[in-house]
Amino acid sequence: MDRKQNLNRAETFSFVNPWIRYFLFFFSFLFWVFSLLIVAIGVYAKVQKATDTVRDTFLIDPAVILIVVGVVMFFITFCGCIGALRENIRLLKTFSFSLTLVFLTQLAIAILGFFYSEQTRDALGKFVKKAIVHYRDDLDLQNLMDYIQKEFKCCGWNNYTDWSWNLYFNCTHENPSSERCAVPYSCCTPVPGEAVLNTMCGFGVQTQNYLEANKSIYPVGCADKAVIWIESHLLLVGALALGLALPQWLLLLLSSRLQASCCPRS
Repeated sequence: MDRKQNLNRAETFSFVNPWIRYFLFFFSFLFWVFSLLIVAIGVYAKVQKATDTVRDTFLIDPAVILIVVGVVMFFITFCGCIGALRENIRLLKTFSFSLTLVFLTQLAIAILGFFYSEQTRDALGKFVKKAIVHYRDDLDLQNLMDYIQKEFKCCGWNNYTDWSWNLYFNCTHENPSSERCAVPYSCCTPVPGEAVLNTMCGFGVQTQNYLEANKSIYPVGCADKAVIWIESHLLLVGALALGLALPQWLLLLLSSRLQASCCPRS
């Protein structure tokens, strides 16, 4: 019986099979370790929050997003690692199917985002509005908004007055907050030679018109800034998209080739 199995295995043996097997295992293992790192960072960020976030921010919580992405990556790359190591057809098929599904989902999102740009902008606007509303409630959202506004040199989604959506920055007379009519310091233009960061630089800015506000903050909304950035960095955006797609294509190619060359064991 053992001799018959060895003969059957010898018939299906291919000199290229070990290389495909080890390459697939190596790349899957790298992404598997990366997925564990993503989950660890997400869990750490979730645990380290001083207060519980409100339910309304759960789906836009950066920590939750990291955990979900990490868990999905862990499952897919685990199938790839063990499937390649054991030449397990079922795991390899699960790996290929899952990776194909993820790739097609990314492709569909990219196509829909391109052809339905206005709807995409509205959807992102809702996300940013929630982030603005809960700016003081979730430290991760606060850091994310500050990073976006600093990097893109913008303020709010449409313009700086969007910060009235926030309870603390709301510019109505009934608001008792000391930050009434203010914007976060991340909206402020840097002052040359300033040694100490002035976190109150955006106080009272919402009561000013566009020209007056332009002297101390970035009055343009992040929506327009993002469009300008993408249009001026099309080559970089294309390179990033290609860099995201190539590893998936490579893993799919290696997996399909290994399935075709290895002996069909379960």
